[in-house]
Amino acid sequence: MDRPESPQKHPLAETFERVWSQALLAVSNAEEEAVRCVQRVAEVAGWSQEEMIRQARLLTDRLTGHRKDLEHNVDEGVRRTLVSLKVPRREQIQDIEARLARLAERIDALGQRK
Repeated sequence: MDRPESPQKHPLAETFERVWSQALLAVSNAEEEAVRCVQRVAEVAGWSQEEMIRQARLLTDRLTGHRKDLEHNVDEGVRRTLVSLKVPRREQIQDIEARLARLAERIDALGQRK
């Protein structure tokens, strides 16, 4: 049982990271598009520079709030999913590996007696 310890990510964790990154990218793209829309509306409506800044600030604040809500909901969903999947914690896996190593040693010792 002498295998080198290599920090490998669990495929499920990699999937969640990829999905989370894609969600953040989508939100960022939506925020950028919203700012462009405000600029276009400002041009059409004839808003002053101050009014455009005020409207952009309001929109940014709302988008930031929505983004925080989205992040919280995704984090909570991932947490609930992992709990329901009963994914073992790192400490539990290390404990099992240690127990297996002790069992392997005992089996080897028994095998050498014969």
